[in-house]
Amino acid sequence: MASSMPSRPAISRTAPEPSPAREPLWRQVLGERLRGLRHERGEKLSETASRAGVSPQYLSEIERGVKEPSSEMIAAVAGALDVTLVDLTLAVAESLRPAQQGASRGATCSAAYALAA
Repeated sequence: MASSMPSRPAISRTAPEPSPAREPLWRQVLGERLRGLRHERGEKLSETASRAGVSPQYLSEIERGVKEPSSEMIAAVAGALDVTLVDLTLAVAESLRPAQQGASRGATCSAAYALAA
């Protein structure tokens, strides 16, 4: 009796086609911007975190783009860095703009402004 084994899919021996560059996540760009602002001020992570009322570990995770912070946390960190939420949001949106590489900008820009509202 021959048992019927399911056949395995064929493995492609050719190199996969490179995928198009992925647009960075908003939280990653936000984290980069926050870290940049903190460095411009010459502050340690613990100093900014203390003023924002968050732990240094949490602020580090925000800066590395690991955490998706709430709007309250973003506002607290922005305030600790003496930047308005509107200015921070616009800076993040402008940083995302070059990553679009010719994609339709209207929808993304509208979405960024919606996040700010």
